[in-house]
Amino acid sequence: TRFRLRVYGIVQPSEDKFTEEVDLLALENGGRAIAASDEHYGNPWALLRPGRGINMGDGWETRRRRVPGNEWCVLALGKRGRISRIILDTAHYKGNYPDRCLIQAAGATLDNSKSLVNQSLFWETLLPEQKLKMDAIHTFDKDQINDLGPITHVRVNIIPDGGLSRVRLFGRVE
Repeated sequence: TRFRLRVYGIVQPSEDKFTEEVDLLALENGGRAIAASDEHYGNPWALLRPGRGINMGDGWETRRRRVPGNEWCVLALGKRGRISRIILDTAHYKGNYPDRCLIQAAGATLDNSKSLVNQSLFWETLLPEQKLKMDAIHTFDKDQINDLGPITHVRVNIIPDGGLSRVRLFGRVE
């Protein structure tokens, strides 16, 4: 016999885990997906999972965008922190990876998803627009990241559409 256990809630990791640089966006560190423009082929929660994606279904992928604009998702960090390194992974996405990516961020005080989504249009740029490659790990260090101070939320913009396997935001809690 098989059993399933589903546990609902918000992860509250131990405070001593945050004494060094960690992935502040990781699911195990309390990261959360708030909203997305499109969840046709995958949910943005997959971006927060540990390890690399095991296939294209283990990531966030949007349908082809036929109108002007781009796709996006809003993610909450587990703890407020200053970002020093970003990793974007397009593992398994070959003909359907985003052409470019831009990340905006803010130290938001509300947790109302509708308000956050509306505000996210005007957040400052954490990672300027970057060209992406298929099936690759893209690492961006301090010299490519704008220092916005401590942040709590990010808006990951994929231009125009496509799929990401993982998003990692490394930094220190502040």
